[in-house]
Amino acid sequence: MDLGLDGRRAAVAAATGGLGYATAAALVTEGVRVTICGSDPARAEAAAGRLGAGTAWVVADLADPGEGERFVRLAQEAMGGVDILVPNAPGPPAGTFTQVGADQYAPALELSLLSTVRMCLAAVPGMREQGWGRVVAITSIAVRQPVPNLILSNTARAGLTGFLKTLAREVAPDGVTVNSVQPGLHDTERLRQVWGDGITAEVARIPARSLGRPEDFGAAVAFLCSESARYITGAAVPLDGGMNQGLQ
Repeated sequence: MDLGLDGRRAAVAAATGGLGYATAAALVTEGVRVTICGSDPARAEAAAGRLGAGTAWVVADLADPGEGERFVRLAQEAMGGVDILVPNAPGPPAGTFTQVGADQYAPALELSLLSTVRMCLAAVPGMREQGWGRVVAITSIAVRQPVPNLILSNTARAGLTGFLKTLAREVAPDGVTVNSVQPGLHDTERLRQVWGDGITAEVARIPARSLGRPEDFGAAVAFLCSESARYITGAAVPLDGGMNQGLQ
């Protein structure tokens, strides 16, 4: 299936590994020029090398205010503009209500909410001006079904979903779609580091009885960027093998 993306330009944040990398790889396969970012120069350069096809890379620590906007600006300079934005960031530290202090919320919101806001502020005006654009943010299934011990992530990503839904309504008349994807458990290096041997029990709770494949996740994001998905906006799409048991 031709997604109609050949020649488009994408900025994919936090894409040196995991789901961000899988998304960048899916877009490259569709003929998209891609710029990625990561906080580690060696990992960013290596990831861009594996992606090939002239992929550019930027060092950006999205925990720092302004780094998200700088990443987009540099991507625009490298490619002559940005048609597709995939906001993404590492999750904030784990913890429960009693373990997390009030001072930890602001950094979590910067990382998992405001970094995306800043990237959108940098990228969306150009999309509106040209009459075409795609924003597909990587959030978490925790938005629908809060995950125990992740109160910071649950809080920040829920707020981000509200921002994205509002933005989608405002820019829809300009040919720009804004959606998010909500991953459950996918077979990434970070997941195995976090869960360790406990991942087996978690997989048993997934109706699909398996971890998600990063390449399938990337393909779903690429579809939301496609011409065929031009009427999909304001959606928050769970990619979780059936983990979410709610009716919405």
